[in-house]
Amino acid sequence: MNTWRGFWRLSGFERGIALEAAAGLMATWVGLRFAGFRHWKAFLGWLAPRVVPDAAASNVSLEETARQITRMEEAAARNLFFGTNCLEQSLVLWWLLRIRGITAELRIGARKDVNRFEAHAWVEFHEAILNGLGEEHLHFAPFEGQATSMRTQAH
Repeated sequence: MNTWRGFWRLSGFERGIALEAAAGLMATWVGLRFAGFRHWKAFLGWLAPRVVPDAAASNVSLEETARQITRMEEAAARNLFFGTNCLEQSLVLWWLLRIRGITAELRIGARKDVNRFEAHAWVEFHEAILNGLGEEHLHFAPFEGQATSMRTQAH
């Protein structure tokens, strides 16, 4: 009940982002399992129209908007009826930013811990980490050449 009250206290923009994020997370959960990462990411990129942000908008306002979108996407992920992982959340955040013309980078890193291989995904805006808690990404080595191949560009 408190979740719904909190939802209705959000601005219209924030509610829209939260709903898009929830739909995107559900679709991405399914899409990754049926289509795989490469095909699903290409599909999300195809779905996102190439919007050019307002030329008068400053980096500060773009950064504030990116952080607001991140907060709404993280809230949607926390309140879904199933759990999502960092890859699903990062893909959706990357897509939400892209459809608003905000250039962001989807980053994926890996590490070997004892005898386990682990991976982690996050989104960067102007080299600042948008999603994820703390500095967990620092413990993962990003895949080489990945930033340029996964960068979103508004055309």
